[in-house]
Amino acid sequence: MSPRKLPKFCETWTDRHGKTRVYFRRGKGARVALPSEINSDEFNEAYAAALAGDVVARKAKREPAAPGTVGALILSYQQSATYIELRETTKKGYQSRIEALRAKHAHRTLSGMTREGIVTKILAPYAGRPGAALSILKMLRVLIRHAIEIGWLRHDPSLGIKRPKVGEIRSWTDDEIARFERRWPKGTRERLAFALMLYLGQRRSDVHRMTWAATTATTITLTQQKTGARLVIPLHSELRDILAASTRDHVTILNTAFGRPFTVDGFSQFMRDAIAAAGLPLECQPHGLRKAAGRRLAEAGCTAREIMAILGHKTLSEAERYTRDADQQRLAEAAIVRLETGRSGNRSPKPLPKSLGIAPKNKGKSK
Repeated sequence: MSPRKLPKFCETWTDRHGKTRVYFRRGKGARVALPSEINSDEFNEAYAAALAGDVVARKAKREPAAPGTVGALILSYQQSATYIELRETTKKGYQSRIEALRAKHAHRTLSGMTREGIVTKILAPYAGRPGAALSILKMLRVLIRHAIEIGWLRHDPSLGIKRPKVGEIRSWTDDEIARFERRWPKGTRERLAFALMLYLGQRRSDVHRMTWAATTATTITLTQQKTGARLVIPLHSELRDILAASTRDHVTILNTAFGRPFTVDGFSQFMRDAIAAAGLPLECQPHGLRKAAGRRLAEAGCTAREIMAILGHKTLSEAERYTRDADQQRLAEAAIVRLETGRSGNRSPKPLPKSLGIAPKNKGKSK
């Protein structure tokens, strides 16, 4: 990471575990830890909060938030049972968004909050950054729900605001999967991490924490960090082979080159480096392997509930996205077969070849 690419007041170094650390520090002020992936939406939010908070947050400590303001609402929410009972990982995810709202909008009154004001004053600064805008809107709606629950608001002023469109992470194609496997053969840490993600269909936050103690010869047990769902997933034969060939020197299955467990950010960077080394496009994101797992399950004819049992989705609608795509392809293929049969008069339709519906040429002369 070149110093010239660092935003103002940021500094970086690599710790003894090989993890890149990024901090914000203005002059001789306190260091504020920032997400390590510079220019990501999460980093930009935390950086903006640090920039504003360097002045505003210190002033806020001297002056209590005025009643009926966004600042007072944030304080009330953070003292509520709803917030206190959140998982620590959820609180950590909320932190940068809450601080961004506190730093820039703590003075705004709830009574004067309108849909137009939210759009022009709170969301407009994130124009061109739909991911950051969506994160702020979600956090603001959490706070608004709390305000309604405690009687500070009677209605939701954010109603009618459309969610910013964020590009969806796509599934890996079978060709991209094969290219990664050619670059990283069995026995490498990269192939082990890849196989765990592809054949279990779990998120990075769960894969990097998996332990040998949770595995048997045929299954692995895990509790999803995001949903709290406890899953027992049978091991695919390919994954069984890869696990059997892996050393078991540590508690966790995946570890850094220094033998330490990965953090979720460290694991994400490890996977991105492996993907780049395989020559795959930027669209091949680690989370796309979870999408590929769902796609493959659907293409194999699995029902939405069977997909839910593997991926841990809470609602049928989430799993049905995969089955709809697979059903569309099967129905389209059946339709083309019917079309060809109807035009040729052949009463015994032949299945479509794998070459995108192009019939292979017959060898020899026709009789």
